[in-house]
Amino acid sequence: MSKHDDKKHHHDAEAALSSKHYGRELEALDLELIHLQQWAQKTGARLVVIFEGRDAAGKGGVIKRIAEPLNPRFCRIAALGVPTEKEKSQWYFQRYVAHLPAAGEIVLFDRSWYNRAGVEKVMGFCTSDEYEAFLKDCPDFEALLIRSGIHLVKFWFSVSDEEQEKRLQERANNPLKQWKLSPMDIKARDLWDDYSRAKDRMFSSTDTDLSPWYVVDADDKQKARLNCIRHFLSLIPYTREPFTPLTLPPKKVAADPYVRPPKSSQRIVPDYYG
Repeated sequence: MSKHDDKKHHHDAEAALSSKHYGRELEALDLELIHLQQWAQKTGARLVVIFEGRDAAGKGGVIKRIAEPLNPRFCRIAALGVPTEKEKSQWYFQRYVAHLPAAGEIVLFDRSWYNRAGVEKVMGFCTSDEYEAFLKDCPDFEALLIRSGIHLVKFWFSVSDEEQEKRLQERANNPLKQWKLSPMDIKARDLWDDYSRAKDRMFSSTDTDLSPWYVVDADDKQKARLNCIRHFLSLIPYTREPFTPLTLPPKKVAADPYVRPPKSSQRIVPDYYG
């Protein structure tokens, strides 16, 4: 083996080990998320987790990773679209209230009421009065949720200008990811400073002791996922119930056993990979 091949082999081995480490850590966190959900169902706890950040910061990836091991009947992803004309006429927080959890539920907001402090502000989709009212009312709204017993956690995914551009370019050139790139995302590329100033103003008004923002360094997607999930778990006072394997009773044999019809009588999907 040449020196070049030896270096390449060493690099590949390190990459494979890193991948294994990521997989092991993720598996351990998945088990903790199961404990968390079981605790929530047992105690009737209600959890809301908000994920905000720039386009391509990795919010969607961590949301999927949190939801994947959990029972979807009790863990929901709320990703609201553009408000309807009726919703625009409502109290601003009203359509988000409809997605808050019941007892034993976890709701993951893929963007949230903070749209008003970000995209709506920068893109001019709200008036200055509406924007200022939001910054004033939001801490009171969140305090109300917390006083009602909801566990509210807010994550901001921070990504550098260079890393975001790299990811947007990848989306633009990958047919499997191009759907993620909206005209709004393209326009936002030229408004980096405006979004930065809007984020700073949002933090100054809504990063409170009662409802703080937790910033995730998201330039490394895998580390961001692990760090975010681990920190989320650290913020909730859940308890671990011991795992007890289920013992299934003996399967009953029917007195009149069912006879399956022959496959020749059915339209069987071809085995394309056999």
